[in-house]
Amino acid sequence: MKQPSRSLFGVCLMLLVCGSALAQAPPKILVIQREFTKPGKGGAIHDKTESAFAQEFTKAKVPVVYLGMNALSGKARVLFMSFYESFDAWEKEVASVNKNETLSAALDRLNVADGELLESTDQAVYTLRNDYNFNPKANNPHRRALEVLVFHVKPGHYKEWDELLKLVLATYGKAIPEAHWACFESMFGAPSGTFIFLTAIDHASDIDASMLDDKKFAETLGPDGLTKLGELEAASVESSEQQLFVYNPRLSHPSEEFLKADPDFWSPKPMAPKAPAKKKEAAAPAQ
Repeated sequence: MKQPSRSLFGVCLMLLVCGSALAQAPPKILVIQREFTKPGKGGAIHDKTESAFAQEFTKAKVPVVYLGMNALSGKARVLFMSFYESFDAWEKEVASVNKNETLSAALDRLNVADGELLESTDQAVYTLRNDYNFNPKANNPHRRALEVLVFHVKPGHYKEWDELLKLVLATYGKAIPEAHWACFESMFGAPSGTFIFLTAIDHASDIDASMLDDKKFAETLGPDGLTKLGELEAASVESSEQQLFVYNPRLSHPSEEFLKADPDFWSPKPMAPKAPAKKKEAAAPAQ
């Protein structure tokens, strides 16, 4: 998954004008599960299995909400994101699933089928960093893609990282106040010092538009500021990567809010089962 590191200056500019990010007050806990599909086992094949999971949750009427998406960059994989206000809320969701024996049995069967399509899976838990957020906007059911920016901070260099982020935030406040993103820091399942910045994208043209603000940012920061920015990044950032994902309603079990706001997208018709192959009739014996 790793890609060559790009400057924080350039990466942060990709966060501009890219649609709404998460919620007006972003939830405190973010759980990300990744599934890496085997070659030739992604696409519609995997969609069918994941769609069955969502159907079971709907049938059982349990309060499970998650958004699934396919990678448009990096290794072939799908991402599932769930948001919670607390770890207690997450525990209660898990308990509501576990106590439903019919649902648990159905999920066990689906996990076996899904496992045949997967190369590996992992899961990580992140907590919200309000001090590194910038104008997180209202939730938007019409979003279609998600940009994920990941930074790995060098051990012992959090002071420089904090100074770097404060410089970026202050510059955005002056130069591009309409910018917005939400930041989370790793707590479990990912290396310590991992920070992710999430930006939802409504249209691909939003990315094109965001790249035009480089000059405005640089002019506001000035030559000395750009030099300082580079020094702080070199001192604090071990590596960074930028990935793009597209939302897939068949991989998702969205909230009622999303379903009502954009039913054509979030409630696709169930995938039709493959018709059984017709039996060939035995050839008549030669006369």
